[in-house]
Amino acid sequence: MKFDILKNRYYLYITEFFAGMSVMAVELGASRLLAPYFSSSQIVWTIIIGTIMIAMALGNVAGGKWADKNSDPSRLFARILIAAVWIAFIPVLGKYIILGITGLMIVTVSTGLLIWSSFIACMVIFVFPLFLLGTVTPSLIKYTISDTSESGSVAGKLGACNTIGSIIGTFLPTFVTIPSVGTSITFLIFSGILLVIGLLYFISGKLRPLLASVCTILYLAACIFGHSSHFAFWVSDLTYEGESVYNYLQVRDTERATYLSTNVIFGVQSMRMKTDSLTGMYYDYALAAPLMALGNLEAGNSEGVNDTGVTNDPLDILILGMGTGTFAVQCERFFPGCSITGVEIDDKITDLAHEYFGLSEDIEVVTYDGRAFLEADDEKYDVIMVDAYQDITIPFQMSSSEFFTLVKSHLKDNGVMVMNMNMHGDGETDITTYLSDTVSSVFSGVYTINVAGSTNRELFASDAPDMTGSLALGREHSSDPALGAQMDAVAERLAPYESTGLIFTDDKAPVELLGMEVIDILIGNEIGYYKEVFKEQGISGLIDAL
Repeated sequence: MKFDILKNRYYLYITEFFAGMSVMAVELGASRLLAPYFSSSQIVWTIIIGTIMIAMALGNVAGGKWADKNSDPSRLFARILIAAVWIAFIPVLGKYIILGITGLMIVTVSTGLLIWSSFIACMVIFVFPLFLLGTVTPSLIKYTISDTSESGSVAGKLGACNTIGSIIGTFLPTFVTIPSVGTSITFLIFSGILLVIGLLYFISGKLRPLLASVCTILYLAACIFGHSSHFAFWVSDLTYEGESVYNYLQVRDTERATYLSTNVIFGVQSMRMKTDSLTGMYYDYALAAPLMALGNLEAGNSEGVNDTGVTNDPLDILILGMGTGTFAVQCERFFPGCSITGVEIDDKITDLAHEYFGLSEDIEVVTYDGRAFLEADDEKYDVIMVDAYQDITIPFQMSSSEFFTLVKSHLKDNGVMVMNMNMHGDGETDITTYLSDTVSSVFSGVYTINVAGSTNRELFASDAPDMTGSLALGREHSSDPALGAQMDAVAERLAPYESTGLIFTDDKAPVELLGMEVIDILIGNEIGYYKEVFKEQGISGLIDAL
């Protein structure tokens, strides 16, 4: 009989349960699909949530109208099958769609590139299947209620099933499927559940062999071609590519160094040199902080430093945002005897540090959020490095005056904080201006220097009376010629910072929006030529230029 299975309300409740679960699983999968290309900032999350809510709202309205107009449940379960197949193909085609849309946006928009790209990508990839799933609840209410006297009870049970499914669909991908099998298979798992729900109806009711067969074949094809979470599909020589609870992770090995990236498009987050040379990156500049601390020790206590540059009372160094330990390894090399503690929220990155980056087991790494660690820690340090980034933006809770006050409370007398700021723009009030002003509201001495050949800027902060003098004193205890030359270059360009009074607080720290503004500037500078080619010669000229 056509509707036999519908006589069992448990099947309808189960349908509602798994529909709610799948919606949340797709939402979390969307964040992981977009993050390697657009970051996982609050802005991107807002776009994802907003887009999905639009799709669900439209689906609710359409589902109710369709159920009233045509009471055949086959239409609903056909929509569920179609949604299942669409979701299954997201890991197959999603990354190509994202890059295609991004390429189009690069040559057509001037501001908000990542915002527009991520929004349109969400609309194209996720709106249709979630619109279809949005039709489930009003349709099931129509098919389940046979007596208006129980309409409230039935609607409540369906709502509860949807909510419970949504709760499980929130926790399961985050803590189980994505860390263990990846984003792609997570999409396939939940699309497979929807496929089974739809097939059960057609097997027990009115058969639609063509629809069921086509959807099953397409799902199996998606499983074959979409099971791999290979986000950087154009790169063939990656040493490692995977995911953790917090990040997309990519390790690339070259003759010169090993690199870690947590974003497909934007830069390198950590590295390990295969020789004893300096990195050529901001880590080299940050080494001025331990030398300033050594200089402060010498200025305050002549017994604090011996004539080889090794402290009689070794430097205590804390690194918030350990990554794979680039700065820690350098400190261990240039300041033997120092005590290093690293804080890294992503334990998978720490595992990669030991496996691919040669991080010593003797260096302590605490798996914790940087600010939460400071709240719980009672120790004081000579140097604290702040290098905590979430993709391309700094976590807002580690950018406020309250945070830097907490950092200061963990520094010894005349200790030094060094902070990496990874995106300085051309404007007078970009994100680095706000960060520098905020630090200036806490420390009496703040100096900055731009890292040559990059968009990084290093900031040094201390209450020591003469930071440049401290650097000069510390420099005298460095016998390594490469480090000495690097510090000479730093000392020459290091400049005192004058605050403009723009301060981040825990209550107000719009780091994502300010970061996006800088990204627009940086991308605009890089692709300006190609935009002009596209305007003058069209797509054919752009292809020739590329």
